[in-house]
Amino acid sequence: MNPVKTHPDTVLGRLAVAARPPRPCLSIQASNWWTRVLLAGGARRRILTGADLSIAKLDGAYLRGAQMRRATLPRASLRGANLYGADLFHAYLNHSDLSGADLSDAELSGADLHDARLDGANLRGARLLSADLTGADLSEASLVGAALLRADLTGANLFHSNLYRADLSGADLDGANLDGAVDLFSAELLNVVWSERTRWPDAAVVREGSVPIEGGRYRVQGSGNSGADLPAPRLPVS
Repeated sequence: MNPVKTHPDTVLGRLAVAARPPRPCLSIQASNWWTRVLLAGGARRRILTGADLSIAKLDGAYLRGAQMRRATLPRASLRGANLYGADLFHAYLNHSDLSGADLSDAELSGADLHDARLDGANLRGARLLSADLTGADLSEASLVGAALLRADLTGANLFHSNLYRADLSGADLDGANLDGAVDLFSAELLNVVWSERTRWPDAAVVREGSVPIEGGRYRVQGSGNSGADLPAPRLPVS
C-alpha cells in the first residue's frame, strides 16, 4: 500500500492526526480510501475524541462506533455517513449536515446540534439527553425509541418524523413543528413545554392535557405512557 501524504493544516491532515492513538488500540474498520487516510496518520482505531474537524467533508464516511466525544464539527458535512453507535457526547455539530446519516444507537447527550440538518436521518435508539436541537431540521427523521429527555427543540422541524416510543420528557418544544409526526400516541411527553407557536397535529387535544406556565407557555401533565397523576388525552396518530 502506498502511503498517503497529508498536510497538517488540511481537513484530512487534522483527521489523521486526531486519529493517532496515545496507546496500542484495536484495528480500524473503514473503506479502503479512509483506511489509507487514517493509517497515514498512524491510526489504530477510530478515536477522534476532541478532534477539530470544522467544515470537514465526510459525506458517506464509515465512522461506525467512532469515539468522538467533544469533537468539534461545526458546519461539517456528514451526509449519509455511518455513525451507528458513535460516541458524540457533548460534540459540537452546530450547523452541520447529517441528512440521511445513520446515527442509530449513537450517544449525543449534551451535543450542540442547533441549526443542524438531520432530515431523513436514522436516530433510532439514539441518546440525546439535554442536547441542543434548537432550529434543527429533523423532518422525516426516525426517532424510534430515542431518548430526548430535557432536549431543547425550540423551533425544531419534526415534520413527518417518527416518534414511536420516543422519550421527550421535559423537552422544550416551543415553536417546534410536529405536523404529521408519526406515533405521538406512544411517545412520552410528560413535562414537555410548548407554546402557541408549537404546531401539533391537534393542538386542542394537547392543550387539554397541559397547564399554563409563565411566558404564555404550557406544560404537558401527562400523555402516552407517562402514567402521570393528572390524566391527559392521548395524542392522535397522524
